[in-house]
Amino acid sequence: MTRRDIVTMAVRGESPPYVPWHCDFTVEPRAALVEYFGTDDIDGAIDNHLVQLSNPVGFYEPLGNDLYRDFFGVRWNRAVDKDIGMVEGEVLPEPTLADYTFPDPHDPRFFEDIPAKLARHPDSFRVFCIGFSLFERAWTLRGMEKLMMDFYEHPGFVHQLLDAIADFNVALATKALRDFDIDAIYFGDDWGQQQGLIMGPRLWREFLKPRLARMYAVAKEAGKFQFIHSCGDVDELFDDLVEIGLDCFNPFQPEVMNVHELLPRYRGRLAFHGGLSTQRTLPHGTPSEVRAETRELLELGRQGSYIFAPAHAVEGDAPLENILAFIDELQAQRG
Repeated sequence: MTRRDIVTMAVRGESPPYVPWHCDFTVEPRAALVEYFGTDDIDGAIDNHLVQLSNPVGFYEPLGNDLYRDFFGVRWNRAVDKDIGMVEGEVLPEPTLADYTFPDPHDPRFFEDIPAKLARHPDSFRVFCIGFSLFERAWTLRGMEKLMMDFYEHPGFVHQLLDAIADFNVALATKALRDFDIDAIYFGDDWGQQQGLIMGPRLWREFLKPRLARMYAVAKEAGKFQFIHSCGDVDELFDDLVEIGLDCFNPFQPEVMNVHELLPRYRGRLAFHGGLSTQRTLPHGTPSEVRAETRELLELGRQGSYIFAPAHAVEGDAPLENILAFIDELQAQRG
């Protein structure tokens, strides 16, 4: 069976021959793995099972002095955070879209890497990634504080803004599904804090859920899977997400949700991708503790509805020996 087959079985809630995995890394640990394995192809070196198509966070124009501008016009400062950075300024200082033009969802940069990636990873499960896909895109344009106030003071503007972002995402996903043989659309949109939702469940259901349903329908109507990445304590939304067509949720953080209770409860209705603690075990545990937690998660996932991963892209505070410990356990399960 191919990696594509194994992931498909797992997402459907069937029992695969082994638990599939896909692990991401930020700049520092990725560099350490490149040196350790002697290759830039970390996906191949650790046998990741997904191939991520397009760029999850878009494209950036360097402005100098660690400043970058993304394709929506947002300025990012990467002086400290080298992966994405911190937003500087506001593209929409006022609650209006009158003077703003959205980027072209058919921009060839979104699709130019796909043929080469599929050729390099022909048997991997294919996911087309759209990051900052709704709430995150809105607050990066407007500013977090102003957007949160807009929910109450300018709700009409928020509806207009979110509709425009959803329109962009629908057009982008539709073209990807039409032009390429892919398996899933993978949106990224953080809604959670360490405790509860940033905007609360009422506002989430009023403003975000209808647009998410429209976005998810693109994949579902094409007979494909729908994935989401959303950090934080958001498990109160799982029933809503299943209702509107979600198939797989990431990052499945053990620090904010009970992974051992949730996976059996939703098995067959919702798959999970993640689970290994990146706040406790990976940075602060021993290699033996990392191995033990990895084995527990693999055992939990043997009946399906699970793709193993650390609960977030591995950060620079994780020792290399701990990273290699979970990689070794993943590869050992296949004998």
